[in-house]
Amino acid sequence: MLSLESITKTTQDWLLAKFDPTIALAIECVIIILLCSTLFAVLGLVLVLLERKVAARIQIRLGPNRVGPGGIFQTAADTLKLIMKEGLTPDKADKFLFNLAPFVVMMVAMLLLAPIAFAKNFQIWDINIGVLYISSISSLSVIGILMAGWASNNKYSLLGAMRSGAQIVSYELSAGFAVLTIVVLTGSLQISDIVASQENGWWLFKGHIPVMIAFVLYIIAVTAETNRAPFDLAEAESELTAGFHTEYSGMKFALFFLAEYINIFIVCAIGATLFLGGWMPLHIGHWESFNHIMDYIPSSVWFMGKTFFLIFVIMWFRWTFPRLRVDQLLNLEWKYLLPISLFNLLLVTVIAIMGWHF
Repeated sequence: MLSLESITKTTQDWLLAKFDPTIALAIECVIIILLCSTLFAVLGLVLVLLERKVAARIQIRLGPNRVGPGGIFQTAADTLKLIMKEGLTPDKADKFLFNLAPFVVMMVAMLLLAPIAFAKNFQIWDINIGVLYISSISSLSVIGILMAGWASNNKYSLLGAMRSGAQIVSYELSAGFAVLTIVVLTGSLQISDIVASQENGWWLFKGHIPVMIAFVLYIIAVTAETNRAPFDLAEAESELTAGFHTEYSGMKFALFFLAEYINIFIVCAIGATLFLGGWMPLHIGHWESFNHIMDYIPSSVWFMGKTFFLIFVIMWFRWTFPRLRVDQLLNLEWKYLLPISLFNLLLVTVIAIMGWHF
């Protein structure tokens, strides 16, 4: 059966047969960069259209319906418009940092794709400290945002960047503790090991209360980390015009816009991997016939299905809850989510030590 695993293996074998190992590795790296760039472009178009359609459905209206059948080419038209726009740089801005910031944000998003397992044996880099790598690299995105806010020489941009910095640093803690819950139960930081540990049931559905609490905490924390409503204080239109990218236009603005949706995809992919088994099919105990049927569904379909379900949940939040004030945002983290996360991690550690998990 044709699968991503077989395509990858066939391509690798052909390269090694035709070229020197060093040249084959270099070609593989080029192919990976091209595939990641293509994935970014496609995801950007699909997720923006999905967001607009979900918003329209919730608000009982049509949404995009002019360009293409059902408006499916609307985001492509918007992208073309942005590419054709002139990229302006404010006179008193720090031009080097101003132009560098969107590329820093995009590079961080691209680096985060490395340890994610998109399908069975389809992973760019199965590093043995995958979870630690993701936590470390994801915290670097705030550098690009602070760079953009400071270099713009604009009060709104600087205020938006400072808010975003405080928000990301705060909610990174709760997200990290939620992830550690799964690491403690699995006993490994490697993504492939975490997926393999869910062969007989996804962690969310195994009945462990701390895992369910960790999942809720993770979804709330990553929604705040990605500056999504109701936590979008960094770009609150009613207060800060457009926040840290107020002065950006053209392709540089498009990169920030794309990075936001790519980050949503990445945090949802990580959530699906840790709590919902990643590419692992749904298996129920000793129901051999049912489990066998589930195995026929390609692993990439399972992974994308779970990821897009979580993306839908985060989009649903945007059109359901009103925006919080800055003080409410930080109070929610430091007074409620962080203590709950710490207690939950302590509880799951006791469960793991006593061997009460399965």
